[in-house]
Amino acid sequence: MKQTALWTVCFLFYACVCLQSPSGTAHPLRDEDRRADIKFVDAISKFRVGVSWRNVSCWLCEAVFAIVDVALMNEANVERVAQAAGETCVRLHLAEEHVCRQIAELFRDDVINALQRSVLSPSEACAVLVGRACGHFDIYAPWNVTLPPMPKPPVVPPPPPRPGSPQSRVLFLTDVHWDQEYVAGSPADCKEPLCCRNDSVVSRWPLRRTAGFWGTYSKCDLPLRTVESLLENAARDGPWDWVYWTGDIPAHNVWAQTRDQQLHELTVVSRLIRKYLGPSVTVYPAVGNHESTPVNSFPPPFIHGNQSSSWLYNTMAEEWAPWLPPDALHTLRRAGFYTAPVQPGLRVVSLNMNYCAKENFWLLVNSTDPADQLQWLIGILQQAEDKGEKVHIIGHIPPGLCLKSWSWNYYHIVNRYEGTIAGQFFGHTHMDEFQMFYDEETLTRPLGVAFIAPSATTYINLNPGYRVYYMDGHYPGSSRFVLDHETYILNLTEVNSHYSHSPAPSPKWTLLYRASEAYGLNTLFPADWDKLIGRFLTEDLVFQKFWYLFHKGHVSEPCVNTCKTTQVCYLLSGRSDDPSQCQRLPLDVKEMGKTPKKTLC
Repeated sequence: MKQTALWTVCFLFYACVCLQSPSGTAHPLRDEDRRADIKFVDAISKFRVGVSWRNVSCWLCEAVFAIVDVALMNEANVERVAQAAGETCVRLHLAEEHVCRQIAELFRDDVINALQRSVLSPSEACAVLVGRACGHFDIYAPWNVTLPPMPKPPVVPPPPPRPGSPQSRVLFLTDVHWDQEYVAGSPADCKEPLCCRNDSVVSRWPLRRTAGFWGTYSKCDLPLRTVESLLENAARDGPWDWVYWTGDIPAHNVWAQTRDQQLHELTVVSRLIRKYLGPSVTVYPAVGNHESTPVNSFPPPFIHGNQSSSWLYNTMAEEWAPWLPPDALHTLRRAGFYTAPVQPGLRVVSLNMNYCAKENFWLLVNSTDPADQLQWLIGILQQAEDKGEKVHIIGHIPPGLCLKSWSWNYYHIVNRYEGTIAGQFFGHTHMDEFQMFYDEETLTRPLGVAFIAPSATTYINLNPGYRVYYMDGHYPGSSRFVLDHETYILNLTEVNSHYSHSPAPSPKWTLLYRASEAYGLNTLFPADWDKLIGRFLTEDLVFQKFWYLFHKGHVSEPCVNTCKTTQVCYLLSGRSDDPSQCQRLPLDVKEMGKTPKKTLC
């Protein structure tokens, strides 16, 4: 989920520090060099307003990147760049000193390697970092997938299932974010990007809030006992026909993660899920953006050696082998995505959404359908259409938050295969929301919905939660659509006051709401969600209920005016950078651009 775009800050720092000395030099940092670093940082600080790298002027940014193109050709400059990057971060007060220095070191090799492999011009780099006024970013230029020549079958909207028809009950888990260093009683308000840890630096004295036993309303992740409590309650509430699990296992301490730690957390949580849910329940996982370290670092398969993702995908294949067939494990090892049959007539496609992520700096090298994933998806969907199968698509990052070309191509694929795709399921934002898909010709006929489920973690200021889907079940002619869904939470206000800091039995997770009852819906088909958005615009009480549920029952203030319009605009389109669906909303499109949808990294 998006935190503070730390990789982008580092990316800028690695570039800017090359101004400190003539390009092409390669030698260790001497004392006079360090003084030059500080002078450079002082100069950059004059351009800072707040802590945003977008306050750097275009001319300065382009001068910086012109030098970068030359300086990074010499490998001996890499350590120099990393040290100066950490110093810049410290002097600009972007984070605590230890966070700055650790993240500069952690990101150093991958970011600079991606920079060296890219063909980024100064104006293109500054268009990304500073804004479009500095230039145009052609590396993310439009590209198109190729659809097969077979005509699209006639669209037949599925009727609601007959009373008594079989249903499938599916558990959905996402964004666990287990923090191994969570400590009850530690500072809940701190200077680092993640709190509730023994080494958290108190942001102000006297200490006003401390970490609760089961979790905390702050920028904190979960202790392992809460993860186990979730799984214990989910097991008790079974049986489950199957489980979708869309990633993000590690905590948000992205400045201090190692591969061994990431793999340990992947292994522990995978085995806990098997332990609590049992060997007879099949789990279909997807790769989150936090699984790697550095965070968001997912090089395409043509990157080999130590900087490839094989260390991660191979361990995933080992841990998930009890759930997935051999052909799925093969593509998982190659690029982190796969397809597998769920039941006769239904298959799942698990996408690696990191290949569409704006934060994945490896896409600077080549962002055109990384790993040929979308072209592969088309092949799977065509085969399913030919066989009369329905398909569920799962992934971590919602398509409406992806790079524009990837997102628009995906939207095009959903349009073509609307008769085959029966459901889309994502996480990443930590919130409870959805995104609509309409026909491309008129943008008026709703044909799909991407469900975005709430997180297990509390990050930031949330109750822990999980989702249950009720789907049209296994019988001839089943639509396999979502018919209803429920969200369960752990009310931290109640459970922390009951159990304090003492060991205690696992608390009860409670039903927050059932969609059909909360919104008065008979079905949860795309047309139903489209009508609900219309009600959001005319019935503010309905929207404010959505806003309360959006935050898993813990929200401090209502969402009105620009906040409301921005949120509704986001719901209206499953493709990014598309203002067309928002024209009917009571806010000028230019203003919409000033209030982008924010997520967590």
